[in-house]
Amino acid sequence: MSGHIPVMLGEVLEALAPRDGGRYLDCTFGGGGYSRAVLDAADCAIWGIDRDPDAIARGIEMAGLYPGRLHLLEGGFGDMLDLLAQAEVTALDGIMLDLGVSSFQIDDPERGFSFRFDGPLDMRMARSGPTAADLVRTLGEGELADILYIYGEERLSRRIAKAIVAARAEAPIETTLQLAGIIRKVVPPDRSGIDPATRSFQALRIRVNDELGQIERALEQASRLLAPGGRLVVVAFHSLEDRLVKRFMTEAAGRTPAPSRYDPRGLAARPRADFELLTGKAMRPGADETYANPRARSARLRAMARLDDGRQAA
Repeated sequence: MSGHIPVMLGEVLEALAPRDGGRYLDCTFGGGGYSRAVLDAADCAIWGIDRDPDAIARGIEMAGLYPGRLHLLEGGFGDMLDLLAQAEVTALDGIMLDLGVSSFQIDDPERGFSFRFDGPLDMRMARSGPTAADLVRTLGEGELADILYIYGEERLSRRIAKAIVAARAEAPIETTLQLAGIIRKVVPPDRSGIDPATRSFQALRIRVNDELGQIERALEQASRLLAPGGRLVVVAFHSLEDRLVKRFMTEAAGRTPAPSRYDPRGLAARPRADFELLTGKAMRPGADETYANPRARSARLRAMARLDDGRQAA
């Protein structure tokens, strides 16, 4: 499993609190780092989901090291209810979500996720469906600009979309370095040192893989799968992901603001929350971790637990 460094691993384990006999779900199996750590921490069972067939193939060897304890499920984590139902799993003691793209995907030029290498403009996690090249080739200028602005929070989205449309009229845009070069010509470097193509590549990747839709579906389904005392631990890597997680957990824990005293809805009793927050605010990686693994620098961890009958989390 070389090349994969689980982000905030100690904090994830502390929040998940695996126990002997527990049943856990690793929604983003990837290199198996989180699953391995949980299996080593307790005599428990884990189901690992990944829509990347390469990740499932890597996990087969690892499953042999934990006979009867590691079970692999190929598919998107937004379909976890159906995937687990097929495995006859209806309740879990803990669920982990490590959002975003894996190191294996980023570091493989043939997957087309990174502008650090020249490769096909692909970006598909599941190796099926339209590629990033398909979007760049077929979408209109306005729709391209919207994708870059909404999913990449790119202020110069319209300038970039115009440049893409002009460039594809001259020649097909088929590789990562082609697209990055087009973007760099119209977006000046900023003081952060972040490559001008970063936000656009993020936007296309999110759109290709419906990442935000997957997260929304996963959070709702995870809340239905957790047994009393069960914990949900999520590591997000950019503000779009983290806002979804924060809003969902805040609402699940009944932490939404009360209606105005002039609002008639304020007279009604508020429903009792079924969850409690385990993190008052997002946890961040320590300086030592970000130094050793720069990819961890933007990570934010949030966690919540289903209350048991005594209204206390396990």
